[in-house]
Amino acid sequence: MTACLNCNASEQEKPLLTIKFKGDEIYICPQCLPVLIHKPANLAGKLPGAENFGSPAEHHH
Repeated sequence: MTACLNCNASEQEKPLLTIKFKGDEIYICPQCLPVLIHKPANLAGKLPGAENFGSPAEHHH
């Protein structure tokens, strides 16, 4: 089943974005995308290596 890696919502419930990572395709819904961007360590155990992504993204203007 195709589902969000964070909240497990299916593509029947929410739109899902496809992301390629280490040769795999993973899916995340728009509602959970900020977790991937700002708090990737929260995905530890769901996304291999997420705990090593470092600090949150810095925004340069």
